Amino acid sequence: MEISWNDFEKVEMRVGTIIKVVDFPKANKPAYIMEIDFGNGLGVRKSSAQITKRYTKEDLLQKQIVAVVNFPKKQIANFMSECLVLGAVGSKNDIVLLNPDFKVENGLRIG
Repeated sequence: MEISWNDFEKVEMRVGTIIKVVDFPKANKPAYIMEIDFGNGLGVRKSSAQITKRYTKEDLLQKQIVAVVNFPKKQIANFMSECLVLGAVGSKNDIVLLNPDFKVENGLRIG
């Protein structure tokens, strides 16, 4: 299905830096809860991700990632997710996070 350029522009993808990572024991599948700093305009937002196969908590701290920041909040178990962290989903749900090659300013829009 094709979408229009106007449809694409509605999806607000931004770069943020992960500043806190904790285990999410109430999730159905192993996951982390992350706090992500998107800079002055968007601030810090929380998200959960099932990325424990490939990443340790230490690997994720200070890592820049790409996330969709204009979805409505979503309840996951007892947690309210405020953004969707993006990754390439391989076989057996092996997820590789999308991130810039070089450090950039938090909050930059992907386009």
